[in-house]
Amino acid sequence: MTKILYVCLGNICRSPLAEAIMKKMISEAGLNDQFEVDSCGTSDYHIGELPDARTMDNARAQGVEIKHRGRQLMPRDFEYFDYLLVMDDQNFANAQRVQPAGSKGQLMKLRDFDTEDRGADVPDPYYGGPEGFQLVFDLLMRSNAHFLKYLQK
Repeated sequence: MTKILYVCLGNICRSPLAEAIMKKMISEAGLNDQFEVDSCGTSDYHIGELPDARTMDNARAQGVEIKHRGRQLMPRDFEYFDYLLVMDDQNFANAQRVQPAGSKGQLMKLRDFDTEDRGADVPDPYYGGPEGFQLVFDLLMRSNAHFLKYLQK
């Protein structure tokens, strides 16, 4: 079983959405028994909280249901998960500080799989309007689709 963890700052916008999108893609492909997917944040700002209402509304409008409560990235995540996919450079650096030496989990940026803007950040929509949440949804859909293809090879 391949285990995937999505990582952002607070675990209320980008990473729970990435998790939910990937779960839907996996389910639609009939691959539920091959993958485990979760998300977390590098900060402790929103532990136990539901995702941002704007994220949930945007996802629901496009047929994606988010079922998640915020949690923080822990050193043990690097042993449990095969892939830890981070949303931006700052959280990549934050995750590196948590990562134990010699751990097995591969730390990468999700948009390393985005064929249109490889390696770019997934912008944080928190302080913006609905268009920012839609942009993030679109980026996560595209990047996750390419990541899933990568995993299936």
